[in-house]
Amino acid sequence: MAQKIPQTDSIQELAHFWDTHDLSDFEDQLEEVSETVFERSTVKIHLQSDEVETIRKLASSRGISHANLIREWVLERIHTT
Repeated sequence: MAQKIPQTDSIQELAHFWDTHDLSDFEDQLEEVSETVFERSTVKIHLQSDEVETIRKLASSRGISHANLIREWVLERIHTT
């Protein structure tokens, strides 16, 4: 019996599934969609220029963008409250 693509809204579960499976093995289960599946929102924050520079340096030392570093910090805070 062929394995099925998981029906879940969990990004973590889907990421693990696709990290361990090949999309070409599921071609018969795929369908094209015209509507947006995932929407991203943006948030603007206001920082002093020296704060931005510090964040850029910290991010650079970790090899990531300053936006990704800020996102990590926000997600950490969300998950610890």
